[in-house]
Amino acid sequence: MPKRILFLPKYTRKGASSRLRTYQFLPLWSHKKVQLTISPFFTDTYLEHIYAGKKPPYLHVLSCYWRRLLVLLTAGRYDLVIIEKELFPYLPAFPEWLLCRLKGYWVDYDDAVFHNYDQGKYAVISRLMPRKIDRVMKWADLVTAGNEYLICRARSAGAKNIVPMPTVIDPLRYRKKVHKNKATVTIGWIGSPSTLKYLDAVIPALETLHKKYKIMVLLINGKNHPQFSGNLKTIPWTEAGEVDALLQIDIGIMPLPDNPWERGKCSYKLIQYMACGLPVVASPVGMNREVVQHVVNGFLANTQEEWVEFLGQLISDWKMREDFGTKGYELVMGKYTLAANFERMLHSVKI
Repeated sequence: MPKRILFLPKYTRKGASSRLRTYQFLPLWSHKKVQLTISPFFTDTYLEHIYAGKKPPYLHVLSCYWRRLLVLLTAGRYDLVIIEKELFPYLPAFPEWLLCRLKGYWVDYDDAVFHNYDQGKYAVISRLMPRKIDRVMKWADLVTAGNEYLICRARSAGAKNIVPMPTVIDPLRYRKKVHKNKATVTIGWIGSPSTLKYLDAVIPALETLHKKYKIMVLLINGKNHPQFSGNLKTIPWTEAGEVDALLQIDIGIMPLPDNPWERGKCSYKLIQYMACGLPVVASPVGMNREVVQHVVNGFLANTQEEWVEFLGQLISDWKMREDFGTKGYELVMGKYTLAANFERMLHSVKI
């Protein structure tokens, strides 16, 4: 039974994937009397540069690699090593190969990071190590993956032990919205600055809707908002304030293009919206098809006409918003909670 665990997330708590896949579980691990060491690869400084659209200092990035190397030299002290995605971005998988022979490891995925290698923007990387993440998966004692697209890739890579692990919410942090008939309906989006680009695809539909209905578009964490001639408001994201911000929304949206990277996403926006009892409209891409039960807890919209039609139905019918929101809330509380995932983790590592 592991007594000491080394967590190697990619980011600090400021990084959404690491916050949700590692940090939110730490109190539950602590209750099991496990000694925890957490060592993220990138720092807050790195993330602040990325979120501001700037390149982080070269020497600072090198220091992240050096710090990870020093931590790995201590891996022998631990009973279990848990890696988020990979040990060293854009370097060969030799460290994982060595670790699998000396200690073993568990690796976790909530994004299709393998496409950074086999379909990435760096041609040299794609030529030299297109199957890097497949090797990392194959050598792992355990692979946890957030959706079926990632699971299929792990399976094809030859991973010997794969456990589905969706990205989940802590229900104690969320409250269900009370829907009512209102003059202005708020259509909302939450996400990281890097994903704000996905909203461009639905701006024509929103332009059509604001000419017919009284709506407001609310962006949570959308600093550089898209060009929209209607009423638009932005709210800075904070971990403490995200639920209050979500409760200002009446309808949550998640547009996505149907591309390989997006098929690997874990639909966390939708899960958050539903945890607040919000109806949703989303693109039928990847895990969105699993989370959104069409005409039950939301709509799957493929074309501009469908976005206009489905959002229009929810805008004009507050009872539909309430009914869909209740169905979504029930789904999330039954399937996408912190406790349920943690029990799956404990069973997998036999603590």
